[in-house]
Amino acid sequence: MKVAIHHVPHTFSERWINYCKENNIPYKLVNAYDSDIIEQVKDCDVFMWHHHHGDYRDALFAKQLLYSLQVIGKKVFPDFNTSWHFDDKVGQKYLLESIGAPIIPSYVFYTRKEALDWVKTTNFPKVFKLRGGAGAANVRLIKTESQAKRIINKAFGSGFSQFNRWVYLQERFNKWRLGKDSLIGVCKGIGRLFILTDFAKMHAPEKGYVYFQDFIPNNKFDIRIIVIGGNKAFGMKRFVRKNDFRASGSGNFVYGKQELDERCVAISFDLAKKIKSQSIAFDFIFDVNQNPLVVEVSYGFSINAYRKCEGYWSDDLQWHEGSQFDIEGWMIENLKATFAS
Repeated sequence: MKVAIHHVPHTFSERWINYCKENNIPYKLVNAYDSDIIEQVKDCDVFMWHHHHGDYRDALFAKQLLYSLQVIGKKVFPDFNTSWHFDDKVGQKYLLESIGAPIIPSYVFYTRKEALDWVKTTNFPKVFKLRGGAGAANVRLIKTESQAKRIINKAFGSGFSQFNRWVYLQERFNKWRLGKDSLIGVCKGIGRLFILTDFAKMHAPEKGYVYFQDFIPNNKFDIRIIVIGGNKAFGMKRFVRKNDFRASGSGNFVYGKQELDERCVAISFDLAKKIKSQSIAFDFIFDVNQNPLVVEVSYGFSINAYRKCEGYWSDDLQWHEGSQFDIEGWMIENLKATFAS
């Protein structure tokens, strides 16, 4: 097996490269942005790319390239089942509903009239989300009918930028206040008020749809469970931000088997196998009866946040402590196993 890797610093690819070196797995570095990428990977059996929602180039073609290689028999990471729904909350709604996942009731509308008619019949608050965005970006609590109407009119009018410069500054400031960012980071946030990211400049406004979820009150944290290869799971508890309802991106989390509701682990294994995903992260909150509900999913995650995990579960819900924890190595081993199957 020879592996082609598109390398991006601070992503899965750093450990993929080291794992290949340590285990004498032939590999080569390739550039997915080159026009001849198909030619570059011709002599390889596997292509791996930790593509990111925040790079406009990745958003334009990563899924299409990966699936094209899968069609001609290459093993890829992430494959189609793993990543088609990445950074697409509307797509995730349909996926999770189709497999009977326990989810927060969600509503999507593709005309202004249908959305406005619905607003007259529903109750508030509701949570408004754009299809894309991570770390709780593009997520707002809508408390009244009039707020919802303004959101709907904008959704079917000028639309929403995927990058909110004021929210970005607020995020940097909040992390600095918690000791998780520097003053330089805050200054970068101020700079983004005037200098947009490439993604913000290149990405068209989000418009032509509107998406809401029911608001589930009294959640002080969420639980994120990540399943790799359908047979290993690990996770963390993430506390909500101060004076907020969102946990994603808070930077305030704890590890440990005793912190994680094992029902979430069991549900995650079940759903990961139904989706046939190579890597998937499930975010859970709890309803008024303390039943776990899936908020959303993602194939990718910030790897360094999980280095402190104390162990993992196998799919028989047995806990494995400590030292065998090698997330990116599992990804490669799972690809190797497909050649023997």
